[in-house]
Amino acid sequence: MRIVIKIGTSTLAYATGQLNIRRVEALCKTMSDIRNAGHELILVSSGAIGMGVGKLGLRQRPQDIPGKQAAAAVGQCELMYIYDKLFSEYHHTVAQLLITADNLTNETRHGNFTNTLNRLLELGVVPVINENDTVATEEIVIGDNDTLAANVARSVGAQMLILLSDIDGLYTADPHTDPNARLLPVVRRVDEDIKKLAGVSSTTQGTGGMVTKLRAAEICLDCGCEMVIANGNNPAALYDIVEGKPVGTRFVGERT
Repeated sequence: MRIVIKIGTSTLAYATGQLNIRRVEALCKTMSDIRNAGHELILVSSGAIGMGVGKLGLRQRPQDIPGKQAAAAVGQCELMYIYDKLFSEYHHTVAQLLITADNLTNETRHGNFTNTLNRLLELGVVPVINENDTVATEEIVIGDNDTLAANVARSVGAQMLILLSDIDGLYTADPHTDPNARLLPVVRRVDEDIKKLAGVSSTTQGTGGMVTKLRAAEICLDCGCEMVIANGNNPAALYDIVEGKPVGTRFVGERT
């Protein structure tokens, strides 16, 4: 199975911006094991700006575009160093792909991007993808890796997209304020009622939230790719997700 896994900033790092070492090590170990089982993996990783903030010792995430770009430039180096080191421990090679909107919307560039991605997978490589925040100003302002991951999944014909963040899935209400909120284990279509359940991001580190995750679900369902929203605080849950066991919220197309 070809699987795209998106890891959010809140899964990778503490609120300080510093790396959550124990969790990232467990994630890379689990993903390496899933790769050993024969699955093809593509990793869409957030965290460049957040890690840059920690590396630079900044008190908070920059609000200006040059500050975000500078943090991303520093953080991206740190992020890839960590992925390369940890995946190498389990004899897997990673490759970095930094893309902009043109790589998904321009037909020629999209073809080149897809061809490169497919060749990396043929070579047994684990591609690590992120938006090129250091040069693509509009991606920093309005971009999000949930939508990026869904577009990547569609481009390479993935069977599953897994979004890991700091939430357990889609609830009927905000679980932080409503004790009667109920987790929805399965969603078969993203209609207006489902969209009304979307809240805002619960973290100041990243740029996503439930709105962007539902947008990603629409893209995935439209191309026949399953999508799962799950909490990234338990990396071992990836085994259950891949095996089809109930974890988080699974978006599957309506069966006819």
